[in-house]
Amino acid sequence: MKTFRIGGVHPAENKLSAAEPIKVAELPKVAVFPMGQHIGAPAKPVVAKGDKVKVGTMIAEAGGFVSAPIYSSVSGTVLKVDTVVDASGYAKPAVYITVEGDEWEESIDRSTELVTLNDRPELTSKDIIEKIKNAGVVGMGGACFPTHVKLSPPPGSKPEWVIINAVECEPYLTADHRLMLEHADEILVGVTLLMKAVNVNKGYIGIENNKPDAIKLMTERAKQFSQFDIEVVPLKVKYPQGGEKQLIDAVVGRQVPAPPALPVSVGAILQNVGTAYAVYEAVMKNKPLFERIVTVTGKSLAHPSNFLVRMGTPMSQLIDACGGLPEDTGKVIGGGPMMGKALMNTEVPICKGSSGVLIMNDKEARRAEAQPCIRCAKCVGACPMGLEPYLLSKLSAYADWERAEAEDITSCIECGSCSFTCPSHRPLLDQIRLGKATVMGIIRSRNVK
Repeated sequence: MKTFRIGGVHPAENKLSAAEPIKVAELPKVAVFPMGQHIGAPAKPVVAKGDKVKVGTMIAEAGGFVSAPIYSSVSGTVLKVDTVVDASGYAKPAVYITVEGDEWEESIDRSTELVTLNDRPELTSKDIIEKIKNAGVVGMGGACFPTHVKLSPPPGSKPEWVIINAVECEPYLTADHRLMLEHADEILVGVTLLMKAVNVNKGYIGIENNKPDAIKLMTERAKQFSQFDIEVVPLKVKYPQGGEKQLIDAVVGRQVPAPPALPVSVGAILQNVGTAYAVYEAVMKNKPLFERIVTVTGKSLAHPSNFLVRMGTPMSQLIDACGGLPEDTGKVIGGGPMMGKALMNTEVPICKGSSGVLIMNDKEARRAEAQPCIRCAKCVGACPMGLEPYLLSKLSAYADWERAEAEDITSCIECGSCSFTCPSHRPLLDQIRLGKATVMGIIRSRNVK
């Protein structure tokens, strides 16, 4: 069975909500939409206080080419255009909407009838990419890179395959798993749309073998799309297999060089399985991206669950729907335990990149006291990018940015494998994140001059 070649770790899976069907979350009383729900330029509000909106009304336009519009997930009245503290912990511009009923834009096809490319043979590559762009679709795996940009590779690049990331290697999270079990056909239509968008004849869907039911179902359903060459690839369980470079290595055996090389440099266009589903809805149902599947989980949580959630819903509402915040809560994490970030409060709104809400108890959340490095090199062996985390951490601590850049700190994918494996409990990832952000800022400043 396939996997990537360099590094990796095996954290406990803790897929507590894997058997829980997707439930529709209740609408919030007030929905809050941060303008920076994607990599690139923040969206620009196109509504003002007092404006009436419906479900699917554009409330913010793209702020540039690498950007994406934002649509209301609720119907009601714009309460204000202000700021909100999002999952990053910083205040960001946001639109607040008071919810009144649930009236949808008439242009959205709300039927459950499956629509395939056989039904829409007139769709061209350009049509598909334009619909994806207009619907505000971004990468649903967490990075939130605008999908239309990824489907428009630089001149000279030649995509060979579309690879769908259905790995969901982050512990606790089960949103992608449930999505595959409940919407396999829609996902596969989304894959065919992505393949047509970039003019390739081969598609892969990578799934770790801790999801045998999803592997079986997706393999069976893929046979119904025999005119498209779509292959489901079972993978060994190893974190961080969901990283784009790791998944490319695992599925097709090619390794992406260091930046500025991109996955398309070796022929691959990667998309998350949730993105494939969003592409189906955008192109075939004329539905903008305004809701997503979110896992809410934790060992002390009464009812770990998977929800279909409208963007703008506060995380506190989902936690309440799972039985409320446990008394022994130590941290609330936006995302999973490896790459997620601790939240300042539970009123943070669900955004396009919100894959999960993890409630960690006191015991799990407490960090052990950092000890001196014992030069064991476990972090080096675990790093999936072949870096030297102990060195990058030290260079960051001593603000040696020039050498940190030379040691390729910008190639770090911030997976946390180094911190996970360190027997001295050193905050390697914390220091490397700081160093990476600083070095990238220096590089940007240098390029501007």
